Amino acid sequence: MNAAANKKSPLVYLLTLGAIALLAVIYYTSIWWVSLTAPNYPPESFPDGVRIEFHMNGVFNGCKKVEKKEIEESEALDCVHEMDTINHYVGMYPIAAGGVIERAFSPFLVSMLGVMLIGFMLPDSRLRTLVMAAGFGVIVVWMTLYFYTDNGLRYENEGYVSALVTALDQGSGDEPDEEVSPGEALIEQLQKSLAKSGVQVQEDKAAESGPKTEKERLIDNLRVTFEKEQENLPPAERKVWNGSGAQVLAWHYGKSLGRYFNNPAEIKPMVARMSAAAHVVYWGLIAAMLLLLWGARKTGSLLYWLLVVVPMALPVFFVIDYSAWLWWYGHRLNSMGAFTVKPFMPTVFGDGKVAQFATHSYPDLGFGLMLVLAVMLALAALLKRKELRMQRG
Repeated sequence: MNAAANKKSPLVYLLTLGAIALLAVIYYTSIWWVSLTAPNYPPESFPDGVRIEFHMNGVFNGCKKVEKKEIEESEALDCVHEMDTINHYVGMYPIAAGGVIERAFSPFLVSMLGVMLIGFMLPDSRLRTLVMAAGFGVIVVWMTLYFYTDNGLRYENEGYVSALVTALDQGSGDEPDEEVSPGEALIEQLQKSLAKSGVQVQEDKAAESGPKTEKERLIDNLRVTFEKEQENLPPAERKVWNGSGAQVLAWHYGKSLGRYFNNPAEIKPMVARMSAAAHVVYWGLIAAMLLLLWGARKTGSLLYWLLVVVPMALPVFFVIDYSAWLWWYGHRLNSMGAFTVKPFMPTVFGDGKVAQFATHSYPDLGFGLMLVLAVMLALAALLKRKELRMQRG
């Protein structure tokens, strides 16, 4: 075998490493945005309309604080809540009811793609297998801790937990000039109420270790809401908070579905299906990792090329998933809506019209970065293919 055949292209490493870095940036960047404009939302007060932004880990407020002499706002309008309010009149479920599993498992999916790209980049099959096994092992342990263990929600990222809290119209924690968060204040009130009733309250040992982080305060908000809700249920139906990802996902999904349309007979089966699907995804991801690990033993095999093709297709997967959920929203209209409309397909890309509202749906910076990532990986794959052909003579 000649020297040219043994030569490794440094561009494969550089392009792949750049793609891995882009994955991390994409995760924290808005990928798509949607806004509604109407005469009752004048551009002076709503320069971007009622706007929301889709990230991998949640849907976030896209409205900015308006600072004009004639308009004073202490904080930006919560346009996620505003859009939910508008949509529910035609029977649409809240935004938090969509992409439930995708958002919950997004950190593990993105980490998995990163490990796959590292495996693609490594030329030695033994080293590749060892590195991928270690990387996948960490992901499985992390995912299991989140999904199945008590207080597993603490293993999620703060953005995801913040989106859960916002979806329930709760504060995200304490402001810089406040002494306690809404969740902490509510806990304190509960403790005082129990003490007056003669119930001994054990102090939270975690408080002794110092001030809580923002994520801990967010989780407290969710926990207190959950526990207050259980008090209103018959004793036989009450559950104890354990804070696992599985419990929070199912509870929050049901809470979102019933926010405007409180019909337990309809909601409970939907929650059961979503919960079952989440468990299937958990085991499906583990099976996919094992399959990729087995295929990574042979450089140039079909499973080997999946290590780069799957991350390369990320923008395609996003558009398919986004379109599917829009179809679901437009075709699963609740009969309890104030107005009856025929099932419809919301605008995926471009401008549309629903009643008096103009809809706008366009890719954001994160989707542009996805396209850049796809191009970089396509170039890396072509160079790697050429490299392997030269090695085979």
